[in-house]
Amino acid sequence: MTRAVLHVDMDAFYASVEQHDDPRLAGLPVIVGWEGARGVVAAASYEVRRYGVHSAMPMRTALRLCPQAVCVRPRMQRYQQVSRVVFAVFHEVTPLVEGLSLDEAFLDVTASQHQAGGAVGIARGVKRRIAELTGLTASVGLGPNKLVAKIASDLMKPDGLTVVEPARVHAVLDPLSVRRLPGLGRKTGAKVEAAGIRTLGELRSAPDAVLWPLFGRYTGVMRERAAGVDERPVLAEVEEKSLSAEDTFERDIGDPRTLQRQLARLADLAASRLRARGLVAGCIGVKIRRADFVTFTRQRAVTPPTCEERAVQGVAAELLARWLAANRGAKLRLLGVVLTELTPAAQLGLFEESRRAGRLDAALDEARARFGSRALRRGNTIE
Repeated sequence: MTRAVLHVDMDAFYASVEQHDDPRLAGLPVIVGWEGARGVVAAASYEVRRYGVHSAMPMRTALRLCPQAVCVRPRMQRYQQVSRVVFAVFHEVTPLVEGLSLDEAFLDVTASQHQAGGAVGIARGVKRRIAELTGLTASVGLGPNKLVAKIASDLMKPDGLTVVEPARVHAVLDPLSVRRLPGLGRKTGAKVEAAGIRTLGELRSAPDAVLWPLFGRYTGVMRERAAGVDERPVLAEVEEKSLSAEDTFERDIGDPRTLQRQLARLADLAASRLRARGLVAGCIGVKIRRADFVTFTRQRAVTPPTCEERAVQGVAAELLARWLAANRGAKLRLLGVVLTELTPAAQLGLFEESRRAGRLDAALDEARARFGSRALRRGNTIE
């Protein structure tokens, strides 16, 4: 049976959720992100992309390119809520779902091709079901492996479906820019083009004498990737190694009370993300970056593992306080809470006091999911 892999990528996910939830934003250039000197674009609607705005761009640059853009603060809990609906659709068609992010996944539908319409019918059904349940669009690539499927999903955005049959892999890939190759960084891509290689077809057929100075011992691998060769399996339920919440401040912060308040906010966010995934953390840490960009980490194991905001915030606060005491006068550019040694929450037995705290966390999670991430805030996070 011919292998069939889907790559499903939600279109401008965060921005599309905001436009769906607030019809006034429909058709407008929308940027999701935090405004300010150090703000970064988290997502850009297709209307604003026409001006050259894209994700990970500094907010200053984005607003210079499109001064009339509407800026919306991220609502991560809402995006996670929609993501769970989308991934439930994936699991309706196959258990082999490899999530890459909230809005992107690989699906191996090889064993499901007996369904009416085959793999193409499954791809269309996934798109239709997502639209019915969320009101959002997704672009899907169908190919004989993960690499080809991922490249294909990007060829007809938004709301596209691109099918690459095994016999047509070279015909589809060869004319494409080398920049389309996943994993080829911006700097390396520029070097490849400077060497006179501009398409995947040229990369596939280039001699070792040209490729070796560019890729060294990875020359053979890069040639195979340009040819659409990829034997990687779709890995269902890839174990999460860590989870974090961090923030780069608009201005460097030196006041310990302000830093602890920021840390409390990040601990609340990190703990809520844990609960959304049904996980608990056995190790709590902080990430500290000074104004000179030197970065420090501190961590501590906790028993039993937890997903409670109070526990996460308490340990993180103590770790930060100790670091600040040893580095008096330091100003911080970035602060983060990092949770590791993750395990399923169902394995955890809780004491009565922990159960009471868990009910409070659950109530907050439910309210925020319904009314937005800022509907309820803990007192120690308010300026």
